[in-house]
Amino acid sequence: MPRLIATPTVVPAAGRPPKVIEEFFGRLNSQTAVVSIAKMTSPPGWREAGQTPEFDEYTIVLKGELQVETRDSVLKVGIGQAIVVNAGEWVRYATPAAEGAECIAVCLPAFSPSTVHGDE
Repeated sequence: MPRLIATPTVVPAAGRPPKVIEEFFGRLNSQTAVVSIAKMTSPPGWREAGQTPEFDEYTIVLKGELQVETRDSVLKVGIGQAIVVNAGEWVRYATPAAEGAECIAVCLPAFSPSTVHGDE
């Protein structure tokens, strides 16, 4: 049976300056462990610590530009582009550009603080 998700849950976010994570599907908002889907709004200059998550993360950039740093490269993901970072791969996300970024992130399995494995 279809289930309406009327509002997201705002999830505390890592990094500075603070970004906003609005979880529509996931462990908190829909009690879903298999997938999480969230809208992320990151201000200009936002950056988080590196991490080696236990989930695959698929991200689509809706506005601005997302910088994705891996051990081998730094990629800039622009409006209408997408990126996937596989589980077990070290990654650091940032929005250094003046417009920040707005993205949709999908994590399989669902995001959990205990499976991020942040550097700091």
